[in-house]
Amino acid sequence: MGILNITPDSFYDGGKHSGPAQVLAHAHKLVSQGADILDIGAYSTRPGATDISVEEEWNRLKPVIDLITENLPDTPLSIDTFRSEIARKSIQAGAHMINDISGGSLDDKMFDTIAELQVPYILMHSKGTPQTMSSLTDYNDLLGDIILDLSQKINQLRNKGVNDIIVDPGLGFAKTIDQNFEILKRLNEFSVFDEPLLIGLSRKSMIYKTLGLSAEDSLNGTSVLNTLAVQGGASILRVHDVKEAKEVVTLVEKTLTFGQ
Repeated sequence: MGILNITPDSFYDGGKHSGPAQVLAHAHKLVSQGADILDIGAYSTRPGATDISVEEEWNRLKPVIDLITENLPDTPLSIDTFRSEIARKSIQAGAHMINDISGGSLDDKMFDTIAELQVPYILMHSKGTPQTMSSLTDYNDLLGDIILDLSQKINQLRNKGVNDIIVDPGLGFAKTIDQNFEILKRLNEFSVFDEPLLIGLSRKSMIYKTLGLSAEDSLNGTSVLNTLAVQGGASILRVHDVKEAKEVVTLVEKTLTFGQ
């Protein structure tokens, strides 16, 4: 899953893809490097990000959805939003799936909307909002609490008739750096859901703060941790750098299946 941020303030690539030509060129690059899905985000969800209105989010998204569906019609589009109104408009405009960083907790209409639209839904674990989540990192039992929350929401979605659910433990969302590493180390425990597992750790602070680097210098660390994620059962890697992620997948799969 290639990341296409159209926000001015995302932690790594904010403001880089502000015009139609830049957006389309980057989308073509991601697809040419092997992206199976493009994930478009118009609302920055980094810790402490500025809140924007539904209208502003949609005004950013709509032209990009139109641009990519016209020029890359065979590429599945995921929309990174926690708002059911944006989800509905995006699917109606030609997008294919919804990536909800709040797991339905910031919009009580989201689950019903997904059930009505019958599209794949990425259910991520988080707490609070992008503005408050960095202070909400207390857990009684980190993996137990996350798995319980996700399992309850999966049951709600199933009861509403949602069939295609992808699980994301939400690295960096209401988790400390140490908690992120614990989740990554114990990733195989999420196999209890028997659902595809998405991991998004590309250039995040768990990498660059641990190594004393910047987000710009964190590609090698991203590849190392993506390797561990694939070994731990990740089905989808959400990344800024598709070429390197595809190399990770190819080499890990070659190793794991060698001699079979």
